[in-house]
Amino acid sequence: MKEKRLSGYLIALIIILLLNFILPRLMPGDPITAMYGDALTELTPELRIALEERYGLSKPLVGQFFNYLSNTVLNLDLGYSFYYEESVVQVVMNYLPWTLLLLLTSLILSTLLGFVLGVESGWEYNQRKDRLLLLILLIINGMPGIVVGSLLLIIFSWQLSIFPTGGAMTSHASYTGLVWLVDILHHLALPLITLVLTRLPSSYLLMRNSMFGVIEQPFIQLARAKGLKQERIKYVHGARNAMIPLITQVGIRFGTFLGGALFVENIFSYPGMGTLIYQALLNRDYPLLQGSLLLLSLIVLLVNFVTGLVIDRVDKGGY
Repeated sequence: MKEKRLSGYLIALIIILLLNFILPRLMPGDPITAMYGDALTELTPELRIALEERYGLSKPLVGQFFNYLSNTVLNLDLGYSFYYEESVVQVVMNYLPWTLLLLLTSLILSTLLGFVLGVESGWEYNQRKDRLLLLILLIINGMPGIVVGSLLLIIFSWQLSIFPTGGAMTSHASYTGLVWLVDILHHLALPLITLVLTRLPSSYLLMRNSMFGVIEQPFIQLARAKGLKQERIKYVHGARNAMIPLITQVGIRFGTFLGGALFVENIFSYPGMGTLIYQALLNRDYPLLQGSLLLLSLIVLLVNFVTGLVIDRVDKGGY
């Protein structure tokens, strides 16, 4: 089973690399014109020859692919951003940490909140607490992310001036230590709340339904017969066995979660990968766009792989 899963991830990796290799070659004209034709620097014949030599475009297509694999996988050469005038890897490293901060923080918070609320709601299925939580979360679930983000921005930034309208930290401020951390969290708050609210309902609903499916299982009845405390039965015996679908969802929907984070970044002008990709599109910086999408795709693949390992571990520890 593990060998089959590994082979699946290997196939997915090959497909990702193939797509990243093929896409520039599907654009009108040759890859060099597609990637650098709109650059500020004039594409002289000498420069074209140098670029073709660098990317191995004078070789047959198969040779080009292996040259691409050698540069991308072994040397991490994702190309050169003509807009930022530095390597794609260096540019991405300036933006990726902000996206990871927003993404991972919102993913952890929405999953934990969904877990706790789902356990409490499922344990008291169709009771007053369950119906109230279900109503609130369904209302939130019906609101698009752009609506949630825009409302938060209008109310808390423009009207009340509690939170900044954009950025990841105060410009030209020389904060250090705790003040620096508070400033970052202050800028992170609204994008984070937006992502948590838009992703919380799905985690809650999945955990609620999964919890309802295990509360009548024999091991729950046995735990009750032993006289164990209700909180222990609820979380140690019930929630532990009900959480596997939630963990699976985190891995499967990580790509969707990442896409939501990139979208939210543009609403709040947060300097992460979403903003970088948007700028790359506006400036037709194809090497930067290509490299950014490749790195994000590899991150999604890695998260799915780790999720599979976590599921195996939790499943073995179940009752």
